Amino acid sequence: MQIILLGKPGAGKGTQAQRLAQAAGVAHIATGDMFRAAVREGTELGKLAQSYMERGALVPDDVTIGLMRERLAQPDAHKGFVLDGFPRNEAQAQALEALLSDLGRPVQAAVELDVPDEEILRRITGRRVCPRCGATYHVEFQPPKVPGICDRCGHALIQRDDDKEETVRRRLEVYRRHAEELIRFYQARGLYHRLSGLGSEADVLERLIGLLQSLGVWNR
Repeated sequence: MQIILLGKPGAGKGTQAQRLAQAAGVAHIATGDMFRAAVREGTELGKLAQSYMERGALVPDDVTIGLMRERLAQPDAHKGFVLDGFPRNEAQAQALEALLSDLGRPVQAAVELDVPDEEILRRITGRRVCPRCGATYHVEFQPPKVPGICDRCGHALIQRDDDKEETVRRRLEVYRRHAEELIRFYQARGLYHRLSGLGSEADVLERLIGLLQSLGVWNR
């Protein structure tokens, strides 16, 4: 099974990619994890990626593709993979297509978890974190016992800047700009599918597996 999961920030893509990969017995490949592992292992590409990350710059596509090639060569990826957070644009999608063609493991489906913007805002802007111990909460879905106070250490909770409405709306706009070209790319190849990301994590996973079964991609 070789699939890509797409989705807005807060759509649950990372959670579902991890759960799906575990259920299918394939590798969950998230670009952030891949970068950190390469840096930790001190590979040449890892050092190059680190030089960009330390400056707060985006890692160039050619470096990212090189790291992806290394990652896909690892034993756990031989049975298949769920890509999470990659590709991010059409140029990366084209490079990935060429790479997977060389490996004889083409993408079988690109699935977008569809969640309305207002639900995304509800999910993200409701997050609260404890700056002292790192505990996380949600004002609606997982509230602390005392509003605004950490259950674990008693410190006042905060809302991260990344979780504020204005920032989330900007992130959604950035996603839309890049998602449009990715969607066109995979639609042209008959690989794009949209799936509702609403409901519980278990419900979404069940729908996702059902879709992959209908496509003949699920191999469990």
